[in-house]
Amino acid sequence: MSPRIPELHPGDVLTRAEFERRYAAMPNVKKAELVDGVVYMPSPVRARQHGDPHFLLAAWLGSYAAATPGVRGTTDATLRLDLDNELQPDLMLRIEGPRGTSRIDEHGYLQGPPELVVEVAASSVSYDLHQKLRVYRRSGVREYLVLRTEDAAVDWFVLRGGAYESTRVDERGSLRSSVFPGLWLDSGALLRGDAAGLLAGISLGLADPAHAAFRASLSA
Repeated sequence: MSPRIPELHPGDVLTRAEFERRYAAMPNVKKAELVDGVVYMPSPVRARQHGDPHFLLAAWLGSYAAATPGVRGTTDATLRLDLDNELQPDLMLRIEGPRGTSRIDEHGYLQGPPELVVEVAASSVSYDLHQKLRVYRRSGVREYLVLRTEDAAVDWFVLRGGAYESTRVDERGSLRSSVFPGLWLDSGALLRGDAAGLLAGISLGLADPAHAAFRASLSA
């Protein structure tokens, strides 16, 4: 008789292999993460605070990926960064192929830092802006976007010289990606829950000549 596999509990300190073993034995658990060797198990998510803005951000990234061959978006997928960190970001955008910094491993999981990670957090006290931010920075995630729903704010960090710097809004009131030309975010529309405004903003970015040049470079 095989021994019973222990359950996951928030605060457990585990190796990645043991975390995966326990997680696989708990199909009722929809999200658990290993951050610097510590288990985190977020509370059930609310529609207005998480589900609705997550849906809008997925539509935003999906519009960009659809118009940019060689770029792929992913939602709620396991991300293996190292032996102490296995996360499940809300959204990711990555460059496929040899130019990209991540790949699909032999088990079907994403391994290595994607170019952009997006998380929906409640506020600035969330572990998304502390423990996870440090892991993403150390692992080489080039851009990290956090929507803080309770604070009604968007943080978009860019990795420069080993540190994250905040992206500033442009003259149109948009935030622009440094890694993905044409990926523009109307943060006001996002915070209002204005899907039409959000998609109008990304349409402007996709019409920018820099996006066309980026597409050409990927196809080459």
